[in-house]
Amino acid sequence: MNSGYAVPAVALVVVATVLVGAFGLRISRTTSDFYVASRTVGPRLNAAAISGEYLSAASFLGIAGLVLVQGPDMLWYPVGYTAGYLLLLLFVAAPLRRSGAYTLPDFAEARLASQAVRRLAGGFVVGVGWLYLLPQLQGAGLTLTVLTGAPDSLGGVIVAVVVTATVAAGGMRSITFVQAFQYWLKLTALLVPALFLILAWQADGAPRDAFDEPAAFREQRVVRVGDSLEMKLDKPLTVTVTGTVDGRTHDGTRVRLPAGTHSIDGGTRLTFAKGAPVPETRRGADDALSPSRAESRTERPLYATYGLILATFLGTMGLPHVVVRFYTSPHGVAARRTTVAVLGLIGAFYLLPPVYGALGRLYAPELTLTGDADAAVLLLPDRVIGGLGGDLLGALVAGGAFAAFLSTASGLTMAVAGVLTQDVLPSWGVRHFHVRHFRLGTVIAMAVPLAASVIVGGLPVADAVGLAFAVSASSFCPLLVLGIWWRRLTPPGAAAGMLVGGGSALLAVAATMAGLPDGGALHALLAWPALWSVPLGFLTMVLVSLATPGRVPTGTESILARFHLPEELRTEVSP
Repeated sequence: MNSGYAVPAVALVVVATVLVGAFGLRISRTTSDFYVASRTVGPRLNAAAISGEYLSAASFLGIAGLVLVQGPDMLWYPVGYTAGYLLLLLFVAAPLRRSGAYTLPDFAEARLASQAVRRLAGGFVVGVGWLYLLPQLQGAGLTLTVLTGAPDSLGGVIVAVVVTATVAAGGMRSITFVQAFQYWLKLTALLVPALFLILAWQADGAPRDAFDEPAAFREQRVVRVGDSLEMKLDKPLTVTVTGTVDGRTHDGTRVRLPAGTHSIDGGTRLTFAKGAPVPETRRGADDALSPSRAESRTERPLYATYGLILATFLGTMGLPHVVVRFYTSPHGVAARRTTVAVLGLIGAFYLLPPVYGALGRLYAPELTLTGDADAAVLLLPDRVIGGLGGDLLGALVAGGAFAAFLSTASGLTMAVAGVLTQDVLPSWGVRHFHVRHFRLGTVIAMAVPLAASVIVGGLPVADAVGLAFAVSASSFCPLLVLGIWWRRLTPPGAAAGMLVGGGSALLAVAATMAGLPDGGALHALLAWPALWSVPLGFLTMVLVSLATPGRVPTGTESILARFHLPEELRTEVSP
């Protein structure tokens, strides 16, 4: 890709983000402006803003990468990401807006009248937010590295600086306009190149079904292996090797590898002939920070699929950066209309990433060997079209990718900063809201994941986001569903359910990211925790609540009535 076009495109997106955010700064003055845009965001603007922040690095880069590597089974990701909003529409959107809360901890306290539950909910908001921020920074680093060869951390630093400045300057007012603008930019950045790629594919005479046959190289290709890996061959294969294979060093010699598993050291260059099959790979055991969940899908595909479905379907309603946007709606009806519009907007977007994944199997199959499958969207315009047209389309895609990182990171930082300002800074002696306190919370909200992104990495972007969904589904989904629809929920029950469900999912995520264990049934259970952690969270919340009936908060009936009665009816019946 010609960085002479892509870098200015990225710079233009960054500048446009700052300018649009500056508009929000001019009208952000009150606490309500910073937290919920004074609850004046209409359905159309709010739907575009929600779609903008929801369509993250996993949507823009990760889904295509997973489809490239593992085929059409990965289409459950976009299906789950979209269907989660249907459940949000049916069970949560309007009551959540009527709660009058600013954040999820506010909702927990309003429903259960418990500071302990509020603090616990705040801890999970921060944990899920930081876990979700990591792949955004990782994706930004990958994009800038592909474009310019810059260090992996530079892209994350740029995103962190721009997002911190935008959120700190104008809060929810600023990021609402930024995210709405970035949704349409992201849709354009995938749609326009996809149309040209499909036309080029049709004219090229390439195979019409990328998944009928195993992936193969359509031309001679030199592949540099980044980290050590194991390569599995179903039949003998002749390749030219510069580096170390199976412990033997070669210097540009042709080697015939027999069927079986072969160890490839990092830095080795392999030259594959035209028509050679793309071998299956597994990242090396010495790369402890790069455990792939692909093995779990291969060994236990049904379990992995159900785990993915449950995490994405139920995790959406508990994502802090998504939930906080519903507090900006004027009333419950507007919140429902917003959700319906979001279903249409994100549904249209998710038609596009699988196209890039399928074309990637034809034109960039070596990405399965290099471990850079998430870069398929960035590389395809140059591979398929080439020339000036490919450079310009590649620049458009690169700009859209950075818009994805900036918009999602803005929403996550806003959600985490709100909790830090309301629940953490007061424990440090800050008792009253002031703009400078919110800005301090914003800096802390971004500084921690930025530091962590330098140390932790390696999971495919969509996989990392999937783990965040699992924690969200196991902690906040039970709290929201039971808190809105079950009058017998008690503070001890809510706390125990979040700790058991969300805590166990969080431990499973930590083990998966650390590469423990490296295979077997236990690895599958930890890599896809939602299938057991979500029922565990619900069951614990219900059983402990039934065991503590005397702890049901006073005034629960009136609180639930406020959640479920339309605003105008509540006004009429109030004394």
